[in-house]
Amino acid sequence: MLSYAVLFDLDGTLTDPKLGITRCIQYALSEMGYKPPDGDRLHWCIGPPLKNSFSQLLNTSEDKLLEQAISLYRSRFSTVGLFENSLYPQIPETLQTIRSAGYKTFVATSKPYIYATRIIEHFSLSSLFDGVYGSELDGTRSVKGDLIHHILQKENLSPSATVMVGDRFHDIIGAKQHNIASIGVTYGYGTEQELTVNGADSIARSPDDIPMLLKDLRLKIFS
Repeated sequence: MLSYAVLFDLDGTLTDPKLGITRCIQYALSEMGYKPPDGDRLHWCIGPPLKNSFSQLLNTSEDKLLEQAISLYRSRFSTVGLFENSLYPQIPETLQTIRSAGYKTFVATSKPYIYATRIIEHFSLSSLFDGVYGSELDGTRSVKGDLIHHILQKENLSPSATVMVGDRFHDIIGAKQHNIASIGVTYGYGTEQELTVNGADSIARSPDDIPMLLKDLRLKIFS
C-alpha cells in the first residue's frame, strides 16, 4: 500500500526562529571582532545552511574562519538561542488534520538533528511526527536535496506520494531534484516570488491552507 508523506521544513515553516538565529549570529560576529548587522538585516540567514550564511557575512570561504564562527554560534544556540523561538499559529492543529487524512509527517531541516529534536520536543510536537531529520554537526546533509534523498531512502517513500513544505527556495529546489511536489509557505522568510520562480507547485499563505493544498495536489497527481 502506497504511503503518502509530507516533509516539513522547520525554521520559517513550523516555527519562527528569528530571535535565536539572529542573536546567535550577532554574538559570533561580535566575538570575532566584527560589527554585526541589525537583526532585521539577517532574515536571509534563516533557512540556508549556516556555513553558507557565515561565508557571505564574513566574505570568506576559509574553512578555519567559518568553523570558528559556527562554533561560537552553536555555543550560544545550544543553551539559549534554541528556545528563542515561537510556534506559528495553527501548526499543531494543521499537523493533526494532515495526519488524520492519512499522511505520514516528517521534519526535514538543514538544522542539525540534535537541535531539531530538542525544538520539536520543546513545543510538544513529537507525537505529530513519524520522524525528525536534520543535518549532522559536520554539515553532512545540510543541503536540502541531500537530506530529502536520505529521507526517501530511509523511510522507503515514493517521490510521487511525497510533498515538501517549506519557506525558502532551498526547499523547493531540493524537492524538484527528487521529482516530489512542493508547497511554498509565505508566512515564513521566503517571498512568494522566490518560491514560485523556483517551481513551487502551490503557495500557502497560512498554515491552515496546507491541508487543502495537499488534497488538491494528491488529486492532481493521481487523476
